[in-house]
Amino acid sequence: QLVESGGGSVQPGGSLRLSCAHSIFTSDSYSIGWFRQAPGKRREAVSCLDSSGHRPIYVESVEGRFTISRDNAKNIVYLTIYSLDTEGSGIYYCAAGSYPYGSVHISEYDDWGQGTQVTVSS
Repeated sequence: QLVESGGGSVQPGGSLRLSCAHSIFTSDSYSIGWFRQAPGKRREAVSCLDSSGHRPIYVESVEGRFTISRDNAKNIVYLTIYSLDTEGSGIYYCAAGSYPYGSVHISEYDDWGQGTQVTVSS
């Protein structure tokens, strides 16, 4: 139901735009979250968007460098990442949850994509 794309290898300081395509539901019914899992670490939220699409939430570590947005016509939610550093490496997952106000808590999300790999190295 959710398919991520756009990952890849990038040098420190580079940028990427990740996409989360969802085909079963309309994005204005669900919150969409982006999560990252670095090797050997637990999955953690980086950003989410509430069901209205007007209230993005960012965790402190990515504030100012990540932008979440959506294209309702295409049923895609984007995560644009700027100024990547090595801590940005990991698998990025998008997830959908029926809690409408956006949340950084994994437990609020029911449907998950398979993830897209981001590797930051020089």
